[in-house]
Amino acid sequence: MAQQKIVQTAGRQQLGEFAPEFAHLNDDILFGEVWSRNDLLSLRDRSLVTITSLISQGITDNSLTFHLQEAKKNGITRTEIAEIITHIAFYAGWPKAWAAFNLAKNVWNDDIKGDDAKAAFQRSMIFPIGEPNTAYAKYFQGNSYLARISDSQIPFSNVTFEPGCRNNWHIHRATSGGGQMLVGVAGRGWYQEEGKPAQEILPGTVIHIPANVKHWHGAAADSWFAHLAFEIPGENATNEWLEPVTDEEYNQLK
Repeated sequence: MAQQKIVQTAGRQQLGEFAPEFAHLNDDILFGEVWSRNDLLSLRDRSLVTITSLISQGITDNSLTFHLQEAKKNGITRTEIAEIITHIAFYAGWPKAWAAFNLAKNVWNDDIKGDDAKAAFQRSMIFPIGEPNTAYAKYFQGNSYLARISDSQIPFSNVTFEPGCRNNWHIHRATSGGGQMLVGVAGRGWYQEEGKPAQEILPGTVIHIPANVKHWHGAAADSWFAHLAFEIPGENATNEWLEPVTDEEYNQLK
C-alpha cells in the first residue's frame, strides 16, 4: 500500500519565528513522518486514536477541533463520531464527552442532510450499505461502503457510493476467464470503458466487464448509488488500479 505524505505547515505559520524547532517537530516529524506512516495505520485509524487521546485528557480546544475536521476528511461520518464520543464518555468522563460533542456538532453540522439521505437510501434497497470501504479508499474519489454478501460459489459484494463518488480507472487482469459483473441495486450510477461513452446504471442494469479492459464505475453526481459486484473466476486474476477519473471527465456526464 503506497503511503500518502501528509503536508503540515501550521507549526511554521504560528510558531516558526518563536519556536522554530517545535515547528519543525510538529510539521516534519509528527505529521510528515508519524502521520504519514499510513501503510501501518490508515489515516482514519490515526484520527480515531488521536481524538480518543485528546478527549481523554480533557483537551477540547482548537487542537481537538482540527483533529475532528481531519477525521471528517478521513471518512468518519456524523453517525460514527456520535457513537465514538458516546463510547469514550464511559471511559474518559461525561463532562469531557459533552465538551467534545459541542465541537463535533459544528464540524459535522452540514452533514445532517447527508446522513438522512444515506439512511433513506438504505431503506430503499434490500442489501446492506455495509462499512466504510477503507481498504480501497485511496482508489475512490468520495466515500464508498462495502457489504460482503457471499464468499461461497461466486463471491460478490454490495458496493455503495455517495453522490459523486467513483473509483479510479482500473483493469481486472486475467490470463483466461476473469473480469467482473455489476448489477444495479438502487440509485443511479455510471460505467465507462476506455474509449467508449459512459453507460447509465439503474436498478436491474447488468454490466459485463471483460478481463483486461480499462474502466471505471460510480455514482451520478446527484444520487446515491449501489451495485452488486460479482467476481468472475479466472486464472492469474489481479486488479490493476490506475489514475483517477478527472473532474473534467466526470462533469461531462448528465
